[in-house]
Amino acid sequence: MKERNISPLEREYLFDTLRARFEENIVRHAGIEWKKVEAKLRADVAKLWRLYEMEETGGEPDVVGFDKKTGEYVFYDCSPESPKGRRSVCFDPQSLESRKEHKPKHSAVGLAKDMGMELLTEDEYRQLQKLGEFDLKTSSWVATPSDIRKLGGAIFCDRRYDMIWTYHNGAESYYAARGFRGSLKV
Repeated sequence: MKERNISPLEREYLFDTLRARFEENIVRHAGIEWKKVEAKLRADVAKLWRLYEMEETGGEPDVVGFDKKTGEYVFYDCSPESPKGRRSVCFDPQSLESRKEHKPKHSAVGLAKDMGMELLTEDEYRQLQKLGEFDLKTSSWVATPSDIRKLGGAIFCDRRYDMIWTYHNGAESYYAARGFRGSLKV
């Protein structure tokens, strides 16, 4: 995973962006106070950098919960469509390596690892959809059970006709309208 420090200007831009998004979308995190979230972020520069990467690739990260077991706030990518800077990727490094021609630049799992976050699971994706309407025109790779992946497949989700759909595809496939959404605990 690549990491770097963000400049003071980038840091304040990120805090302003996250705070504004937090205040505009209270339904996503009822009962959570921004001051406590901000204090956690200011104490963990590495996680702050990861959120900055999520923001820079179009993810629009926002707080969606609090893990009482770990004492961490949970962020998901909350962009209306699959993050623009993370589309046209196959599923994982193995599928990227297996492509003989027309390889995409990266894989969803590989890029998520580089950014220090996890792909949403199918359950997390469905939880996200309870907070709004996401992926009406795009789709997002989600964490795939190992038995499906061993057979060469991977799963992705989207929202169509006011329903949440889970589909399958070969892990090597990639499309301009398919990316991935991530989660990060801070």
